[in-house]
Amino acid sequence: MSNLSSPVDPKGGVTDHENSIELKDIAGLSQGQIVRKRFFRHRGALVSMVVLAFIIVLAFTSVGVAFGDWKSGGWWQFTWNIAGDIENNGRPTLSLFPFAIGNHPFGQDQVGRDIFAVVMRGTQQSLMIMVIVGSIATMIGTVVGAISGYYRGWTDSVLMRLTDVVITIPVIVIGAVLGRRFGFAGAPVLAIILGLVLWTGLARLVRGEFLSLREREFVDAARVAGARDRRIIFRHILPNAVGVIIVNSTLLMAAAILIETGLSFLGYGVQAPDTSLGKIISENQAAFATRPWLFWWPGVFIISIALCINFIGDGLRDAFDPRQRRMPTDRALTRATFVSEKSA
Repeated sequence: MSNLSSPVDPKGGVTDHENSIELKDIAGLSQGQIVRKRFFRHRGALVSMVVLAFIIVLAFTSVGVAFGDWKSGGWWQFTWNIAGDIENNGRPTLSLFPFAIGNHPFGQDQVGRDIFAVVMRGTQQSLMIMVIVGSIATMIGTVVGAISGYYRGWTDSVLMRLTDVVITIPVIVIGAVLGRRFGFAGAPVLAIILGLVLWTGLARLVRGEFLSLREREFVDAARVAGARDRRIIFRHILPNAVGVIIVNSTLLMAAAILIETGLSFLGYGVQAPDTSLGKIISENQAAFATRPWLFWWPGVFIISIALCINFIGDGLRDAFDPRQRRMPTDRALTRATFVSEKSA
């Protein structure tokens, strides 16, 4: 009976067997395939993607989509802006034992509006704000950080001082003032306002990445080959910083939906006749003791969306970070040890 050496480094470091298993696992794969394979191993991120996709499909197909006077129909029988007769004293008709949906699974408010339809419309608006804020903030933060980190000097000083000025102004104050002024125009305008002030953190992170990457050998080789600054930035440095950008974009989107919820709850976000998840809670705060279901469902969707985005961002971080390693099982380590000693 052969005595196998322990596959675990007593100092807690990475053993040669762990390295060989890792290298064998990614052998012959491109960088994109490696990132995709690591991401699909993150169970929390995969479950979050499924849940978020379900929420998006449910919200946009159930009650339809409305832009101004145009509105598409949905499969749900009620709409968010039309009140009806109050049934079951406004309580939710959803039942698990025995399972039943009923006409108003989420209940009704004081005037008879179907809460399911209202929550679905609020989810649409909150998701729209999340996407617009993430897109605008990511674009501005990436451009400012890239230019600042690549050119340095007075360009870096000017852009970073501008960033510092924006950072010193509280986002809630800006959102409250401008949201009160333009909130009647709907969720897109509020999202644009938030996107114009939430880019500062990403700009600093991108600047740090560019400061580090611009000193690497492949950038020097591109300069020697005669590549222009635009090509170096977009073809050589930016692809190597895309991991940081994508991960922090997801965090921005999660923060955006929470900020919008807070603003709408305070009455400075989306204004009537439209609604959002935060506005639903704000409108029904006086009925917290008598009709608590008016808070349950918008709260559940707010938490679910924010958690899904954070888990997806966590999975992307692990996928793009080359220092993240998948710990092999004891069986795999033992097999690698046996093969190594046998070949020796």
